[in-house]
Parts: sequence; structure tokens; C-alpha cells
Amino acid sequence: MAIILGVDPGSRITGYGVIQCQGRHQQYLGSGCIRTSSDELPIRLKQIFNGLSEIIRQYQPTEFAIERVFMAKNADSALKLGQARGAAIVAATVVDLPVAEYSATQIKSAVVGSGRAQKSQVQHMIQQLFNLPAAPQADAADALGVAVCHFHTSQSLVALAGRANSRSHGRYK
Repeated sequence: MAIILGVDPGSRITGYGVIQCQGRHQQYLGSGCIRTSSDELPIRLKQIFNGLSEIIRQYQPTEFAIERVFMAKNADSALKLGQARGAAIVAATVVDLPVAEYSATQIKSAVVGSGRAQKSQVQHMIQQLFNLPAAPQADAADALGVAVCHFHTSQSLVALAGRANSRSHGRYK
């Protein structure tokens, strides 16, 4: 059984989503947003770190996945996003969680089936996948999408390893 914490980083709003995975089944455990309240970036980074540290304490995830930084048109925004990702990654590594990173295209493909999906499509699919009464907020849905992407990637790697292992055993017996 794995508990995956997915994170959609942002310097103002950081989304998080937690799922439990057993075999091929996924179960929603929780999601939400960490909203920073300061205009000062160092304080916002501390709030992201503290917020995710609390979520890690609460849910005890075994794996951590985060969205990769994309190249924004505004260099200052990209730097702030990178720093927010850093604060989130440090919260995971402080407790020795393995960190996986996925691009927005990989995440959307895993959830919706298209790397060019709109945020509303991701929200809708997350709501359907976990049978939620309403669509989660966009940042929380994106974070759940990160967790789902990590689960699917892990499942694919396990399946590939199993096939490679069975081929090599059959060939050299």
C-alpha cells in the first residue's frame, strides 16, 4: 500500500492532494490549498514549507510527487515558482520521502488522456475518478492529478519490470 502526496506548487497558492493506492485501486484521502498570506517571498516560502510539513505529519505519505517547473514568459514568476517548488521538496526530503517530478503534459495525459487538456477537464476527471460530490478547486485538482500520474507511472514501471523479469527467467532456465 502506498500513500502518495501530490503537489501543484505556487508562490501564492500551493495545491495538495493525497491518495492511497493498493494494487490497482486508488482512494481519495484529502486535498486542499495552502494559501500564503504575505507579500514577502521568504515568508510565503516558510508558509509553504510549514503547511506541507503539517500535511505530511497528518497523512504520513510514503511517496511525494510534484509538478515540474515550466518555462513561463515572465522570468520573475518562474523564479518564484521554482523557489516554491524548492520549499515543497525540502518539506518532503526532511522526512526522507522519495521525490518524483512530472511535467504538466504528463499529468494531464495521465488524468484526461490529452496533454493539452484544460484545467476544467482535469477538475472534472478528478471528480469522476474519486467519485467526489463536487469538483475540487483547480490547484487541489491539479495536485491530485500529480498523485494520479505518479500512481500510473509507478504501475507501468512495475508491469514493465515484471514482464522483463518473466522473459529473462523463461529464457535462461
